[in-house]
Parts: sequence; structure tokens; C-alpha cells
Amino acid sequence: MLTQEMVDAALQAPDHAIPSPCVNVCQIDSDSGYCQGCWRTLDEIGQWGDASGAERKAVWQQLLSRCPV
Repeated sequence: MLTQEMVDAALQAPDHAIPSPCVNVCQIDSDSGYCQGCWRTLDEIGQWGDASGAERKAVWQQLLSRCPV
């Protein structure tokens, strides 16, 4: 489960060390289009390896709002 602490740690990490939010639960929800494990879109998942630190942090900033309570 995604937590505020995980997001905070990722946002505070240096650009070269921002972790992937992947938790190895790779299933895309057909209604939302988000992975039910990490809450990213398929495009975000596919672009992660080439994303800049700023782009990765932007994704992290959105994740909690996507994650159901």
C-alpha cells in the first residue's frame, strides 16, 4: 500500500536516486487505467527508465490522489 512516507522519501531523494513506485503487483484497472500496485499509467510505467528526476517526482506527487482510500 502506498503511504505518505513513501511519497515523501521519493520526493526528497536526489534526482539520480528516485525509486520506482513499483511493488510487483502489475495489474491495470480497466476503469481508471492505473496499475493497482503502483498507481501509474502504462505510459508512466513505460517512460520511467528515460524520465528525468523532475518527471519522476511529478509522477510520485500524483500517486496518493490516485490511490483509493
